[in-house]
Amino acid sequence: MAFVVLIGASGSGKTTIARAIAARCGTTAKVFFFDSIGVPPVDEMIRHYGSGEAWQRAKTIDWMRRLAGEAKAAPRLLFEGQTRFSFLADGAAAAGGLAYTPILVDCDDDTRSRRLEIERKQLELANEDMMMWAQYLRKEALTHSYPILDTSALSLPDSVEWVMARLES
Repeated sequence: MAFVVLIGASGSGKTTIARAIAARCGTTAKVFFFDSIGVPPVDEMIRHYGSGEAWQRAKTIDWMRRLAGEAKAAPRLLFEGQTRFSFLADGAAAAGGLAYTPILVDCDDDTRSRRLEIERKQLELANEDMMMWAQYLRKEALTHSYPILDTSALSLPDSVEWVMARLES
């Protein structure tokens, strides 16, 4: 069983890659999207969990528990979303030591801004907070020697092949 988790800041390409893999693999791999559970407004996160970060941690742990069950039946599993590496580790531990390969999908700030502003028309996400979030994730990946897929100048087919190589190993 291969279980790969793609994380990254908005605009990195993680969802686009995961969708392409889902379309390509059909029944040979199961692909899950963190945001499919719905992302409530920040005030609701705070009301129910105390903070947006606490909501993200709780939902990551919920996902990892759910995916542990899926991993028993699926030869290949791909999960994508915006979360922290430490929350994935917490979730894997809560799921009984679930084995997974975390991959940071990343890009440079200019590429991220272009994707968010021009391609996705999400001007509200192309801000300093998002760039700092991307920088934080990059630092965490480097600190823990997690693989980083830089999509700044990589085509979608090449990005998909890069992830597929890890998913098939």
